[in-house]
Amino acid sequence: MAWEVAFPVKNELGEGPVFDTVTGCLFWCDIIGHTVLAGDTQTGLIKTFGFGEPVSAVFLTDTDQLLVAGASGLYQLNPKTGTRELILPIEKDNPITRANDSRVAPGNSIWFGTMGRKLETDAGAIYHVKDGKCTPLFSPISIPNATCFSPDGRIGYYCDTPQQRVMQVEIDPATGQPVAPPSLFTDLSADGLNPDGAVTDAEGNLWNAQWGAGRVACYDPNGRFIKAISLPAKQVTCPCFGGPDLKTLYVTSASEGLSAKENQEQPLAGVVFALQLEVAGQPERRLSFD
Repeated sequence: MAWEVAFPVKNELGEGPVFDTVTGCLFWCDIIGHTVLAGDTQTGLIKTFGFGEPVSAVFLTDTDQLLVAGASGLYQLNPKTGTRELILPIEKDNPITRANDSRVAPGNSIWFGTMGRKLETDAGAIYHVKDGKCTPLFSPISIPNATCFSPDGRIGYYCDTPQQRVMQVEIDPATGQPVAPPSLFTDLSADGLNPDGAVTDAEGNLWNAQWGAGRVACYDPNGRFIKAISLPAKQVTCPCFGGPDLKTLYVTSASEGLSAKENQEQPLAGVVFALQLEVAGQPERRLSFD
């Protein structure tokens, strides 16, 4: 399947892309670069917002404000002025951890993931954030990833990447809270695959970026493998759907830790890729300030 470079950046650790259907803008983060990036998908122009600490995810709202997952917690960002404010500390006083894969969840909530800055085992967790309250959902977690939700908002997905298994859990779509114990969605350990970020399409299939394998793989709602799309960067990190018809799959990637030889072999490591698919995605959920 043909791919193209949507944004020719050289992110150290590109992550957390979300597409804003209102503005046509793609937001994503360079975690190690401490930066939120806003890319105009029509013109290719990029605006950046430095945070001075690792940032990992952007959350759309029903206003012109954005929320951002940072190492100190949940920030509010005004993309017009660049002003930002910490509105909910999350592990702010823990110097070991930072935010990682996170997403707006059903029920006007957020699933907010944290992990060790040096990949410390079991240093992180996945939290449920709603109405200014932060409640642990799953812990301990080493590297939280694959956070996404079924189209009807009744199933949540997540993983702890070193476990090489994507989990699923029944949730209450009115709150975003689990109502049953987690169960296995798909086990990637036999193939030695490392699940990273994920997103679901309108048909309920899950698209998972697989770190180190240079591919995005698609699984049906029962966890069965459908197909994989290869990309010219081994360290792909997270996909999201965008474009006017939501049939463009944007995929972030990373250049972190590559040797000089690997950088030469993978000159596109760190860019944002775009793939044209036949299936459409879902509009990203928005948080309401009401």
